[in-house]
Amino acid sequence: MCTLRLRIALKNAGYAVNYLYISVMEMMNDSNTYDTIVVGSGMTGGWAAKEFTEKGLSTLVLERGRDVKHVKDYPTANMAPWEFKHRGHLTRKEKEQYFIQSQKYNFDASSKHFFVNDQEHRYEYPEDKPFKWFRGYQTGGRSLLWGRGAYRFSDLEFKANAKDGIGIDWPIRYKDIAPWYDYIEKFIGVAGAQHDVWQLPSGKHYLPPFELNYGEKVVKERLEAHYSDRKLIPNPVAHITKAKPGQFKGRSACQSRNLCHRGCPYGAYFSSNSSTLPAAYDTGNLTLLSNTLVHSVIYDEHQDKAVGVRVINTQTNQTTEYFARVIFLCASTLISTAILMNSKTSRFSDGLANSSGVLGHYLMDHHSKVGGMGIMEGGEDRIYQGFRPAMTAIPRFRNVNGQEMDFLRGYGVWGGAYRQGTNAGQVGIGAGLKQKLTQYGPWIMSLGTQAETLPNYNNQVEIDENKNDKWGFPMIKVTAEYGENEMLMREDIYQQIEEMLEVAGLKDIEMHKETPVFGDTIHEMGTARMGRDQSTSVLNGYNQCHDVPNLFVTDGSCMVSSGNVSTSLTYMALTARACDYAVKQMKKGNI
Repeated sequence: MCTLRLRIALKNAGYAVNYLYISVMEMMNDSNTYDTIVVGSGMTGGWAAKEFTEKGLSTLVLERGRDVKHVKDYPTANMAPWEFKHRGHLTRKEKEQYFIQSQKYNFDASSKHFFVNDQEHRYEYPEDKPFKWFRGYQTGGRSLLWGRGAYRFSDLEFKANAKDGIGIDWPIRYKDIAPWYDYIEKFIGVAGAQHDVWQLPSGKHYLPPFELNYGEKVVKERLEAHYSDRKLIPNPVAHITKAKPGQFKGRSACQSRNLCHRGCPYGAYFSSNSSTLPAAYDTGNLTLLSNTLVHSVIYDEHQDKAVGVRVINTQTNQTTEYFARVIFLCASTLISTAILMNSKTSRFSDGLANSSGVLGHYLMDHHSKVGGMGIMEGGEDRIYQGFRPAMTAIPRFRNVNGQEMDFLRGYGVWGGAYRQGTNAGQVGIGAGLKQKLTQYGPWIMSLGTQAETLPNYNNQVEIDENKNDKWGFPMIKVTAEYGENEMLMREDIYQQIEEMLEVAGLKDIEMHKETPVFGDTIHEMGTARMGRDQSTSVLNGYNQCHDVPNLFVTDGSCMVSSGNVSTSLTYMALTARACDYAVKQMKKGNI
């Protein structure tokens, strides 16, 4: 570190270094110095870039993957099925290259370029505790691939740990983040329905929801007539359904193609590429570097602050250092945590900002893969237009107003109705078969789940300093499994979904329940958690490191509990809130 070398030289020359101090900032190369550095360009990194640049700060965004420009770099967005080689089927070689990524529901020949090659990007886990890590390394990261569910946490989530005595209490409550949910939803565009389900708050700026189809309306009526504690509502999603001219710059309404995983040329769903990064570029204050892997954060012990980051160019393996007054880690849960672990100092021997010792622990992911489906009789004269990129939701109904079950917390149920395809299950010959192939099959209603996982110290991520990847970054190892509480919950989920399908009057019900695997729900979180107490948490209530005040972490690492809803909207709201706080602290001279 340049300051340390300078101090030693001055001391050897007989100078009293306590009185002659030259700061790191004065020694930096101006071309490598910015007001803020943001690591990652995905869901949270894009928001940090927008907030800082719009407040006039020169901002460097570092993205380890390739550059992807909105529309220009969506090569399959408008391709017809017959235009794909092998009609879209993967080759044996591709299956070998993407042996984990290919297990994700929206991975196929049209989207594989947005996923990592598993042979190149390896990680480790115990043989008896598998972990699936779905990743996309490019501008926008997984914001190009997410399911777009845009949900708010309520105080049911923010108070859960304190109520149950699990983990530690959240340092914030719903009232602290509600204005930031408003702020995010207004900018990104969220389609949703206003309702009175308090445990899943609705937004003030919702766009019209995607309408329930005929089958869903029938199921909704039957379920709500039977249950007093359950409602079936349109799923709130980050899609533009209706917009005034100029309301969403450069973006237009959803065309109901349901090809979102290819990249949306209309910008109808929110991604960093279509929304926050263009806004940041418009300010003239953004510099984004691609193919730039952040190796570690540079910490100056004399100033007691983070002063920059050390990066590796993934194409040349050249190492460079960049400097800034404030640093935001937004690289995703496992990567941000690994960067902190790889930034050890004499003061922080177990990872930067880790005086608590909890860095890397309490990894969480929702659990799913329990559900069922059935055939609804009638409605043969009803159909729908397009392929709506949204579902229905039955918000959490277990342990909402008190502890009523033999497990803690709860789950939500998601699903939808559709007509069986025109060629599904048709048999015959000649004119009779041809006639059948022009007709839709019956209505099918499908229900599945997304459920809460309790924070557990033994679920963790580590780095192996003796084993590096080809770019020189330590190998990441994940050790995590679901516990007794999750297994008890899954039994109830199975029973309740089966019961609801029966209550809805469906026939030929088929149920399934798979063994849950960590990472499968793609919501890893919790390894650099927030908290009030510096001895039990890494971050404070503003996502600011207790130990290193000018270092912030705003991706999923910060989560204290998982809730049962998708967490992306909460990550974005926490990021905007943290940026606002950081700028105010900078103006006060506190960081």
